[in-house]
Parts: sequence; C-alpha cells; structure tokens
Amino acid sequence: MTIIDTRTPDPKRLIPGATGDWEVIIGMEIHAQVTSRAKLFSGASTEFGAAPNANVSLVDAAMPGMLPVINEECVKQAIRTGLGLKAKINHRSVFDRKNYFYPDLPQGYQISQYKQPIVGEGEVIVSVGPARDGSFEEIRVGIERLHLEQDAGKSLHDQHPTMSYVDLNRSGIALMEIVSKPDLRSAEEAKAFLTKLRTILRYLGTCDGNMEEGSLRADVNVSVRRPGEPFGTRCEIKNVNSIRFVGQAIESEARRQIAILEDGGKVEQETRLFDPNKGETRSMRTKEEAHDYRYFPDPDLVPLVFDQAYVDALAADLPELPDEKKARFMESFGLSEYDASVLVSEKAIADYFEQVAAGRDGKAAANWVINDLLGALNKNGKSIEETPVSPDQLGAIIDLIKDGTISGKIAKDLFEIVWNEGGDPTRIVEERGMKQVTDTAAIEKAVDEVIAANPDKVEQAKAKPTLAGWFVGQVMKATQGKANPQAVNALVKQKLGIE
Repeated sequence: MTIIDTRTPDPKRLIPGATGDWEVIIGMEIHAQVTSRAKLFSGASTEFGAAPNANVSLVDAAMPGMLPVINEECVKQAIRTGLGLKAKINHRSVFDRKNYFYPDLPQGYQISQYKQPIVGEGEVIVSVGPARDGSFEEIRVGIERLHLEQDAGKSLHDQHPTMSYVDLNRSGIALMEIVSKPDLRSAEEAKAFLTKLRTILRYLGTCDGNMEEGSLRADVNVSVRRPGEPFGTRCEIKNVNSIRFVGQAIESEARRQIAILEDGGKVEQETRLFDPNKGETRSMRTKEEAHDYRYFPDPDLVPLVFDQAYVDALAADLPELPDEKKARFMESFGLSEYDASVLVSEKAIADYFEQVAAGRDGKAAANWVINDLLGALNKNGKSIEETPVSPDQLGAIIDLIKDGTISGKIAKDLFEIVWNEGGDPTRIVEERGMKQVTDTAAIEKAVDEVIAANPDKVEQAKAKPTLAGWFVGQVMKATQGKANPQAVNALVKQKLGIE
C-alpha cells in the first residue's frame, strides 16, 4: 500500500536537532472496549473489577468443541462508531484468525479482522490549541479502518515469587481497533486526536473511554524525517494508557530516533514500551509483519453481512455529536469557540450547560459553568456527575443576579453556600439577608461616610480619576458587598465630581 503524505511541513511543529530540523510522523491504533454487557463471541459478563477468572465462559477458556457466536450488539456498536467517524461502512466483512502464542491467549490465536474490516476510511476533525489569542487550529486526521476483535486475558507476574498467574476475565471482550492514518505531526496533535476520539466514543455510548480501567488503550507509531523527505522507519509504542503519557512517549521516542540518525545510525523497526517513571521508551520486541501472524479466515464464523437499511436504522438513532453541538452552541448562545469547546468536551457537561442556559443568557450560563462550577469540581477532584450544585440551583443563582436581587459578589458567596450546604438559592438569600442594597439613600450615606473619612484620597482622586475604584471598593466593603455596584459607582463619581 502506498501512503500519500498530504500535509505540508509546519515550521512550528518541527523539532530542532544538532544537525537541523526534524519532523515527527505519528499514526495511532486505538483499542476501544465495546460497551456491551456480554463479550464478542460468548455470553460471559464484561463487568470490570470481578474476581479473577469469574467472567469466563467455556468459549473464552477455549475448551474443546466450543464455537464462537457473534454478539449483534457489538456489531451495532462498531457501525455506530463508524458512522460517528464519518467512515465507510462495509456491508460485508470477514473474521480472521491472527495466530500467535501468549499465555493469556487460550485459543493460541485471536479472532480479528484483517483484509475485510467492518468499517473503512473516515476522518476526525481535531482542534489544536487554543493559541494565545484564543483561536484553534483545525486539522483533519484520516481513519484508515475500524475492525472488531477479541481482547486477550491478563498475565500477572507479581502475585507469586516463582509463578505467573493468568486472569481471563478480559479474554474475549469485544474491542474496536481504530487505526489512524499517519497524519499527526506533534505530541500535542496526538493528544488532541485521542481526546477528541474518546469524546466521540463517549457521546455515541460505544466505549466508556476509561483509560484507567484499560477500556481505551493506544498503540503509537512514531518515526522522524527531514522535512519533505519520505517517511522514516517507524517504531510502535505499545499499550499507552493515558493521554498525558501518549504525549510524553512521542516526545521521548522522537528524541531517541533523532539522536540515532544524527549519530549516523539506523532506526530499527520494533515494538517498544513507555516507562512513565523514567519518561522514556524501551525495547519490547522486534516488530512483526502481518505475514508473521499467519492470518486466515476463521472457519467457525461465516462472513458478516448486513444491508444499507440496517445501517440507516442505526444512523437515525445517533445522538448529536461534539462538532455539531459545538457549532450549535456558538450560533445559538453566541459563545466563543473556546467556551463551546470546553462545554462539549464531555456530554454530561454539555447536558448540564443546556439545562442551565434554557431560557437564560447563554454567555452568563457558560461563564458560571466553566469558571465557577468546573473550577470548583477540578479543585475538589470531582466529575460533573458528582456536582453538589444542580442545574436548577445554578440557574436560580443566575436569575437572582439578573433581576437585581443579588450582586455578582454576593452570587459568589451564595454559590459557596449551595456547594457546601445545598438548599434553594432564593430561600437562602431571604433567610440570610443577602439581598443587595438598592436603596439610594442608604448607599449615599455609606458613600458620604467613606469620603468624609478619607479627605486625602479625595484630593488624589480628583487628580487621578481611576482612584474612584478605591472608593467603590471601600463602600462595598462597608456594606458587606450588598450595595448595588452600579449605584455605588455612579454616586462615588458624582460626589467626587468625576466624569
């Protein structure tokens, strides 16, 4: 297969070496565990965290005479994912046996798809950034294919001083292997691509994207070249299980390859592992070619065939995906690209925002969700699903600001109370006397007292009008933040004779 390079070298993506600039070329193979209660070819449970070997059927353990039976839900999930990747859905695909020996592979082969996968070429649009001006750079990452395959079990080498244990709970779990084209040119692009792909999978509900539990893993192919030259020899970094580690692994491997080439050496094609403690990759094994696996069609499984009507029915039930939702948020609520990108980064955050923004100012809702709610969640190590402030409660706070019941400063205090104690924001404001003071006479009295107590500052303010802000701050402090800020500002300027 001839790979055509469609991207012009980008100077800001180049890596400086001792003898000139280098360009890194990255392709990724993402293994995404299919969201399904049963495995790909058996009815065994896919529940995470079960006791070792508790979720193992006779098929998973490769007992003699056991035959695989395809799980239709896994087929549907693969098609949904293909549609979400704007990819070609192949109406006919074939399962093959990929032959290799490993202790946690009971059959001695893996049922996968080789030349005829269920999903063909597609693409993912990735936003890289933001830059200092808040803008994003958009790149298109081609998808080569998506195929279904079985996962292997897990070897445990630290449970006994002289023996290794094997847990087959993962054996036979359905995986989607999503293969990108070599369109990525930096660690940042690779991280943005994996983040976007995970978001799409989560929106579709086809994979939970939980890298800590191993339901999303990345194999990263890295090579380097002089700008404009043909692709170099690639090395594959196997089973990277966090987005941050993907970036670190790419940077480390690119530097390693550049050092070899600048010393006059040759990069050998091989499979490597990333050690996050040392921040470097290390050799695992010489890279196998496809013929080393002796692929052949699985004789126990007929070709997988479905028609366009089957695909259309699944397409009709797809949710709104991140790109479409982002565009709608920008148009309907007048949000910036950055704010919309943050809000659609997780479906649960987007859903929360829409509930808050319903019937309210979208920009105000976005500011509160992004800056206050997400800020508090991040600070406390909580996810959006764990928020103690409901959309109705946050919406009520925004309404209280809009109708003038409370000021922005009081709203911050109110948010803290709701976060820590819960309750109805409107009732809290009433019971705790948090309403802002709008009585002009009361505000004027506070302004007069501050001015009278600071004659030296009054003279300075007349010479330097920006000092009016100091008086406003003192009045707000004296009224415990309850005075209407606009009224205070106007009265201070009037009393000081400042326009």
